[in-house]
Amino acid sequence: EVQLVESGGGLVQPGGSLRLSCAASGFTFSNYVMSWVRQAPGKGLEWVSVINTGGDSTTYSASVKGRFTISRDNAKNTLYLQMNSLKPEDTAVYHCVKYWGSSMNSGRDNRYWGQGTQVTVSS
Repeated sequence: EVQLVESGGGLVQPGGSLRLSCAASGFTFSNYVMSWVRQAPGKGLEWVSVINTGGDSTTYSASVKGRFTISRDNAKNTLYLQMNSLKPEDTAVYHCVKYWGSSMNSGRDNRYWGQGTQVTVSS
């Protein structure tokens, strides 16, 4: 059974930092592209970042580029999101999502969702 368990969220002041983690199980993590998406209160899902299987190719949305860094540890089956210079508009529930395969073009597999981790940026 595929499981994705996000952690690391919390309340932080503007300009602060957080590191999110996503522990994956039930599939061969190293064979899949992984991504982070977020959902702010009252809004739809927003794609944040994606990383290839080897961890050496990443892409970011314009809203987080230069502030967030996605990474993965295939030995630990864990995906990370380092978030710096946080802004109030980053407030959202953050989810990690696996793709359908090893290609960056394989698309997001929406069958499996964790509970997400809440990030609140406020003074």
